Amino acid sequence: MKSSRSGNTGGNCVEARGHAGIVQVRDTKLGERSPILDATPADWRGFLTAVGQSR
Repeated sequence: MKSSRSGNTGGNCVEARGHAGIVQVRDTKLGERSPILDATPADWRGFLTAVGQSR
């Protein structure tokens, strides 16, 4: 999933995907060199809920 605030040139965004029952997040500006953060679906939902409440 690509950030709706990201331009076509990359910019400052992260990429998240579901893979093999986990959610993986990486920094797109680092490309293939980016470390990948693995989270459980429950942890990812909790993160999104917390971010939504901080607005």
